[in-house]
Amino acid sequence: MTTNGFPTLDTDRLQLRELLAADAPALFAIHSDPLVMRWFGNDPLTDLAGAERLVQLFAGWRQQANPATRWGIALKTGGTLIGTCGLFMWNRSWRKCVVGYELAPPAWGPVLMREALTRVTGWGFEQMELNRIEAQVHPHNAASLKTLAGLGFVEEGRLREVGYWGGAYHDMMQLSLLRRERVATHVARR
Repeated sequence: MTTNGFPTLDTDRLQLRELLAADAPALFAIHSDPLVMRWFGNDPLTDLAGAERLVQLFAGWRQQANPATRWGIALKTGGTLIGTCGLFMWNRSWRKCVVGYELAPPAWGPVLMREALTRVTGWGFEQMELNRIEAQVHPHNAASLKTLAGLGFVEEGRLREVGYWGGAYHDMMQLSLLRRERVATHVARR
């Protein structure tokens, strides 16, 4: 389903939808939390205006030559924004992109993010005709590494000091999921 050209996706418990200006306070609560941002790759936001700019930035991604999509993750019951996830850095020629995501601490755990990422990666393989989806995760972010492994992502190695936030350089683990691996993983779990 699309709303104003934006692809709204549903799962059992979640609606993945366009981020709106009204989401800025919830987005600020997530992106101003140092605990959430320690693995995200950005310094925490310091004011609501930063969250408003982030909503605009994510919306602008859809206008790029190789569009990116960042969904707001909302609970179907209550519609509360609990995080975001998206596909970006799309290389159409190589049929690949990168996935990124974050959740508010009350929603942490493998269930909701796994549900969101299963739907988003499936959409990427089907609608964007991707062959490869990459992820870069801080080596100490065990929960995220475990979630991605459960989805079939394969660890490919360590990117040394590739990220910079919090006044320090950070290594990131490079992972990927190939179209054929997704199909094999999906069939094996039935």
